[in-house]
Amino acid sequence: GVSPLQMARFTVAIANGGRMPADQETIRYTGFYGRGPDGKPFLSREVLGGGSGGRYYADGSDAIHIVPDSRNQPAEFTENRFPVLVEKLALRTDSGGAGKRRGGLGYEKHYRVLVDCHTIVTADRVRLGCYGVNGGKAGQPFCVTVDLDGAAKDLGGLVDGEPVKAGQVLRVVTTGGGGWGDPLERETDRVLRDVVQGKVSSAAAREDYGVVLAARAAGAAIDPTVDETATERLRGEMRARRTAPLPMIDRGPGYEKMLRGEFKPRV
Repeated sequence: GVSPLQMARFTVAIANGGRMPADQETIRYTGFYGRGPDGKPFLSREVLGGGSGGRYYADGSDAIHIVPDSRNQPAEFTENRFPVLVEKLALRTDSGGAGKRRGGLGYEKHYRVLVDCHTIVTADRVRLGCYGVNGGKAGQPFCVTVDLDGAAKDLGGLVDGEPVKAGQVLRVVTTGGGGWGDPLERETDRVLRDVVQGKVSSAAAREDYGVVLAARAAGAAIDPTVDETATERLRGEMRARRTAPLPMIDRGPGYEKMLRGEFKPRV
């Protein structure tokens, strides 16, 4: 449901015409424990941040940490201290909620364990992403998966002692901030820059922002550019398909699933 604090935020957003930041990341940590190749016990715990919410005057910030004095562990530290390889550390593409001012991006981090061990996860925002404000969309929620027999298993947000076999990969993606304002009002040059920087995919540029990209030759490289005519047409079609005003608060698809009872207890 809705906590008293969230209800207060919703009321403030409605009262001032949406001129408040969208929702941002919360606290979570992941880690591993077991025995290394030398037989000695080890414990690795890491706090990973996420994106802050978009504001009426600016995009949200990427990969912030609200826990004081916390940050992601450098790959070199992790690999020298623990039997773990860090195969990827990047911003999570499309994790920030779409909006006139986009939500900040969360992390994507992949760990390959080198010994049989266990993983621990404590996290919020697994079912519900950070809410968007004034027509902006909710950001993507937190998720941890591990490869099991060639298939990815979603571990959820509260895990203590999940076995991970040597060679398996644990993938952690953290929350993106909520978006602020109508995504179809975002300037096309900002959307293009997000695509070039890998913060927004070409598919999301079209589906969420109504921006049509085309290829343009630039010397030996092929760079994307905005097809302004096609974009104006697509945005007009997307606006015409709307059957109701955009909501002041968007809590994302997870909220509707929760109301329908589609989330099952984990066993």
